[in-house]
Amino acid sequence: MQYINFKIGGQAGYGIMVTGKMFAKTCMRQGWSVFCYTEYPSLIHGGHNTYQVYANKESAHSQKADIQTLIALDEVTIKENTRELIHGGIIIYDSSHVTLKEKRGDVEYIDLPMIEISKEICGSELMKDTIALGAALALYQAHFPVLEQVIKNTFHGKAEEMIKQNIEAAKRGYEYVTQKDNSKFFDIKLNKIEGVNNRILITGNEAIGLGALAAGCKFYAAYPMTPATAILHFLAANEREYDLVVKQAEDEISVINMAIGASFAGVRSMCATSGGGFALMNETLGFAAISEIPLVIVEAQRTGPATGLPTWSGQAELLYAIHASHGEFLRVVIAPGDVKESYEATIHAFNLADKYQLPVILLTDKYNVESPCSVEEFDAENVKIDRGMLMTQKELDSIKDFKRYEITKTGISPRSIPGQRNGIYQANSDEHDEYGYSTENADMRNKMMEKRYIKLEALKKELPEPKIYGNKNANKTILCWGSTKLTVLEALKELDDVRVIHIQYIFPFPSEFIKKSIDPKSTIIIEGNQTAQLQQLIRQQTGIYIKKTLLKYDGRPFYPEEIIKALK
Repeated sequence: MQYINFKIGGQAGYGIMVTGKMFAKTCMRQGWSVFCYTEYPSLIHGGHNTYQVYANKESAHSQKADIQTLIALDEVTIKENTRELIHGGIIIYDSSHVTLKEKRGDVEYIDLPMIEISKEICGSELMKDTIALGAALALYQAHFPVLEQVIKNTFHGKAEEMIKQNIEAAKRGYEYVTQKDNSKFFDIKLNKIEGVNNRILITGNEAIGLGALAAGCKFYAAYPMTPATAILHFLAANEREYDLVVKQAEDEISVINMAIGASFAGVRSMCATSGGGFALMNETLGFAAISEIPLVIVEAQRTGPATGLPTWSGQAELLYAIHASHGEFLRVVIAPGDVKESYEATIHAFNLADKYQLPVILLTDKYNVESPCSVEEFDAENVKIDRGMLMTQKELDSIKDFKRYEITKTGISPRSIPGQRNGIYQANSDEHDEYGYSTENADMRNKMMEKRYIKLEALKKELPEPKIYGNKNANKTILCWGSTKLTVLEALKELDDVRVIHIQYIFPFPSEFIKKSIDPKSTIIIEGNQTAQLQQLIRQQTGIYIKKTLLKYDGRPFYPEEIIKALK
């Protein structure tokens, strides 16, 4: 066994998220790769919350099902999560607060008086989670000074006494286990892996935020909506340092209009929402297209329809993102598969939006954007900014007859911003001529439609092809998109003669790649929706029908064990 699989559960307010993150960071400081998965209900307070940490000496792409250690801070955790433990797994609980109605015979139970110890340290039970954290890490014979440093960093800026109390709490829990029979220790030890440095623990939301900053985004608008809200929090916390304007608007209609206004004024802008908010943005999405104003939109999927399961994940808006708004117009849809791709795709989205003067949709989901994982620090030094045909004043001065929507061979026209001499034009929601004046002339309508669409040829050449993982010559193929890549790659570790093709740049669709790379008889599509939307898209774009699918739509992500079982 070369990995650690840990879970903590309890009510909101019990420190579940902070404790889970400290466990993950302790593993990461030792050079281990980590992936964290969180679950929480759509409640203002309370409800059953869990934080899972999977740590692997080599790579951790997703969560795994076989839990080794479970911290149960309440009875609901015992009821809901005990069945997830492996044979020989360990549950840490406090019998003064949690009553065990029955025990699994193949599971060890450590009755840790965390509430009593917490009251001795700080006079309340607030530090019971930190005590349990120390106990859990002791089971893996972790080096305590590493945890101590993680606690100091986590509570940096808090009162010194509070930091000391948390360290003492963790130490008491650690010693409670180490002073007992060490037969309870796991065979796997959280030892130091040399040569692994510069890793950060980050979510997809934070990666998107960093990508926006690296790309030079100067305006961000949003209305809070799970699971995209954390982007708003992240950018608001950094707006002064990066000379960025962050606006929380009254609704998503205002959000997209503000973002378009900022882009029209010449700055890079972005907005973000979930499916319900994106529905409100649909009409204005078409306006961005016909007025050829660059715009980046983050659409973080959750489970619908309507309010659905607002704090759970899904991939049911693929076709929606591709066909959103009325009429026909070109857009780019990118579905990053992990946090690294989220960072890179955000930067690329801004360049594509500017260069081709169109809306770019980053289609992600709750699983990717809210699951912290370890990744090497991003390289912001070599980020290339491409503003496309955004005219300088000198260039405009050399143009005697400026046509904002000039019909060109590439379909891309020169673009000015308000206040520039010789750059005045009209931008409205009507069809228009080359100067931007409204027109109902049939010939001009055809020319403008064709001008906007001809960009497709150059755009297709610029979009990266799908990536192939595993043995490229394998006889069997898993086809996936977006964050399903995470669990598929984890499952690939235990699959023979299988390769994975991950489609990140969803639209314009890579039809030629699929035609030359896929044998439908030996391919299975794995995606998180009920109607096999990627299967539909492939058939629509290529005529190829891939019969085999593995679908999931209960709001939970795939587990690698499910994929392995299905394929075997």
